[in-house]
Amino acid sequence: MIDRATVEDRALTEDLGTAPGPQVPEPVFGATDRLRGTVVGAILVLIAVATRFWDLQNPTDSGTPVFDEKHYVPQGWQVLTGDNFIEDNPAYGLVVHPPIGKWILAAGEWMFGYNPMGWRFMSAVSGVIIVLAVYLAVRRMSRSTLIGAIAGVFAICEGVLFVQSRMGMLDIFQILFILLAFAALIADRDQMRERMHRVWQQGRIDDSPFGPRFGFRWYRFTAGVMLGLACGVKWSGAYFVIFFTLLSLGFDVAARRAYHVQRPWAGVLRRDVIPSAASLGLMPFLIYLASFAPWFSSETSVFRYVVGEKVGTDGPFSWVPAAARSFWYYESGILEFHAGLTNAAGNHHPWESKPWTWPMGLRPMLYAISYGPDQCGGSDCVRAQMLIGTPALWWLALPMIAWGLWRIVSRRDWRYAAVLVAYGAAVLPWFGDIDRQMYFFYATAMAPFLVMGLALACGDLLSAAPRGAGSERRLISVLVVSVYVALVIANFVWLWPILIGAPISNVEWGQQIWLPSWS
Repeated sequence: MIDRATVEDRALTEDLGTAPGPQVPEPVFGATDRLRGTVVGAILVLIAVATRFWDLQNPTDSGTPVFDEKHYVPQGWQVLTGDNFIEDNPAYGLVVHPPIGKWILAAGEWMFGYNPMGWRFMSAVSGVIIVLAVYLAVRRMSRSTLIGAIAGVFAICEGVLFVQSRMGMLDIFQILFILLAFAALIADRDQMRERMHRVWQQGRIDDSPFGPRFGFRWYRFTAGVMLGLACGVKWSGAYFVIFFTLLSLGFDVAARRAYHVQRPWAGVLRRDVIPSAASLGLMPFLIYLASFAPWFSSETSVFRYVVGEKVGTDGPFSWVPAAARSFWYYESGILEFHAGLTNAAGNHHPWESKPWTWPMGLRPMLYAISYGPDQCGGSDCVRAQMLIGTPALWWLALPMIAWGLWRIVSRRDWRYAAVLVAYGAAVLPWFGDIDRQMYFFYATAMAPFLVMGLALACGDLLSAAPRGAGSERRLISVLVVSVYVALVIANFVWLWPILIGAPISNVEWGQQIWLPSWS
């Protein structure tokens, strides 16, 4: 395995642009570690499958969907059984989310029917892929299979990702696409460094004061596709379009500075901004529009023909095609719906929360609950499923952020910059309208980047006592990380009954509620 501290020091001097000359990039992984990485990845996937699919058909509301499944599950079924793969049932009124997530739900319903397995199958599959993606992304960033494995274990044991991967809702699909976009940008960063190094080796780095052109970037293109799919699940994917575009441009500036390009900022402005905007901005927009192709082609889709009814045929925009005007009416109605979901307008929910409570998961959500004698020796039982972040992870969110910011400022650590940019995209935009009705499941996008940051912090603790250090110092570092990983696993096991809705006694139910805000 490549020594992570060595790689980190090299990355530091390259990013600061202070090295006497760019050093030869080490391969990301050697052959031995690639084999080890494959085995570790396979083990993590198997554990993720076992946990995500365990008793997947529970809980239900007397055989029907629970919580917001009641919205999306029937919409997925209507997409599957209706015409042209789009909602066309006027009884739904305003369909407030794009179609891609409901297509994915419909795929599971097509395979297993209109039952809990059908509702939740694709969510569980997505949850498994998310665990693998977290592992691979952190493994690449840390250059360590061990740190990647820690991140994978954290992802398996993280309560929000776990519960959402067992629900027929849309959020888990959006998080999958966002995470894949993030992983693609990390791979793009490495690839651009390799291209820059080849130019430097050939003595062409000063051919232009702006540095070389990078050419077509497939990883960045892939990231744009994934962001488009994320927006096609929920509009909040647009936040990541903005943040990830800035992140990609930041990587480009750092690469040009590392190889002593004479004018790195001007080089990015001249050679990277427009291609980045095309891949990470225009591409998602086009994919979002393309996702509505069935809507445009259907004769019965919601609000497809409103010109002449709800929209006049004259006016300053009468020259715009009727289909485009109908689409604008549909989209503006969605915007108006979301804008009207405010506390000031009288919209309140007993489980709503505000974004300042999300980092530590102070206000989780109750998805389902039922009472009665059930496998508890004749005494009353509780079956409750809560969306709750594993406290051993979420309660360290603020220290993780503080440590990441310190690493960015003191060591120019690009890994934490990438993680915190993604984490910020998941939470900061929601502070723009705190009067809006919000729920903890909006924080699902924070979860994978939380576990990434914590895994990188564990790696920093281990690298603080490298193999050459004293045995006692290294032993303490390994022991602390091992105890923490064990604590995360134990915390997940403790929460297991209320994450899957298993029957527990009233006493056990009370023991699961650690804070007053959890009830």
